Amino acid sequence: MAYELPLPVLGEQAQTLYRWTLVNGPLAEAAVARAADESQLSEAECRSAIETLVAARLLQPLGTPAAADRAWQAQSPQTAGAQLLSERETRLQHQEAEQRREREQLQSLREAFAALMPLYLDGRRLAHPHGAVDLLTDKFAVRAILTEAVGASRRELLISKPGGSFPPGAMREALPRDLELLASGVRMRNLYQHVTRFDQATRANAEQLIAAGAEIRTLTDVLPQMIVIDAELAFLPAGPDGALLVREPSLLAFLTRTFERDWENATPFTLGPQAAHDISEDLKQNILLLLSNGLKDEAIARRLGISLRTCRRHISELLEALGADSRFQAGVITERLRAAAPHAADEEPIQPADDPTPQACCTHCGDPMPPASPTGRRRLHCSARCRLRAHRARQQSHTGAPSETNPAAPETEGGGHSDQQKLAYPSKS
Repeated sequence: MAYELPLPVLGEQAQTLYRWTLVNGPLAEAAVARAADESQLSEAECRSAIETLVAARLLQPLGTPAAADRAWQAQSPQTAGAQLLSERETRLQHQEAEQRREREQLQSLREAFAALMPLYLDGRRLAHPHGAVDLLTDKFAVRAILTEAVGASRRELLISKPGGSFPPGAMREALPRDLELLASGVRMRNLYQHVTRFDQATRANAEQLIAAGAEIRTLTDVLPQMIVIDAELAFLPAGPDGALLVREPSLLAFLTRTFERDWENATPFTLGPQAAHDISEDLKQNILLLLSNGLKDEAIARRLGISLRTCRRHISELLEALGADSRFQAGVITERLRAAAPHAADEEPIQPADDPTPQACCTHCGDPMPPASPTGRRRLHCSARCRLRAHRARQQSHTGAPSETNPAAPETEGGGHSDQQKLAYPSKS
């Protein structure tokens, strides 16, 4: 039961009476009226101040409390504070000691239950030889079992972690264990998100792991969080603090295939400014794709593992680069770019407006090229008709027959086109 000691409030009246007692000596019962008059207090206010000062230990009662000749002696604030607070401090120390003993008992019980988990899992394995799935809700049990299982690994660890950064404390704790596993010959493959490359603590941790032999790759999109140990045991998140322990072979095979698919599509963790630039461009392209799919800023930031502020900065840069006034317009432009992607091989990059290069002409008819296409690229032909004629001409060049689209063109020896025409319609062979 908590011990509540009232703390007196020393108001102006109590301070005035305390000063009077210090100057005039002990305050006797018979002198209360005089003290009130000289302190410009009423007798009721004076007696209330006496009660407050006694509660604060600034006035020490002399004699019997009920006697008519009782008096009060003023004490120093240090002495009064020591007397007043010592009782409360003693009570709090007893409470803290009791709470500490209770916490130690709880921790002892928790460790005892956690020590039984390997026995439970082994029994489950024998009872279900074809595999099982167990739910752990206690974070301490999850941590103990995960540490033991990872430390007992002999072949390979597959680790998939979403998020832009990891807790530095957790990384420092796991690093010695991971380095020991790598030194023993265990293969370790880690999948992170691209944005971890821009977090200083995570990057430093990754560099040490790579130097010790670990393999790390990154993806743009969000990853499923999991740890697969020797293809025999997997840990999946369950709730805020729990985990699923998976031993079922079919489910383990599915998780492994999921990891391998993401691993093939991921980018090796490299260092240097060019690597960071490439990853940044990849992020922007994914943001553009998600924008075109109608996702909100918050959903995009959460999916890519970046902050909302960083996400909105990238979106602003993309809108400016596309010349779009809104996210909807950016999505429309993106869809056009994606639709025109299969025809990109028949086009060349458009020259900037201030490029001194002369305006290009159609490679078939020689007419000036039309304005740039909506895809941002300049075509090789001025119209679909010229493109078709050029295609037919290239087909005729393979057979050696005169082009039907240009029967008046001079022929060279052997039925081929002139040198000038060959340059205009280069063969694919």
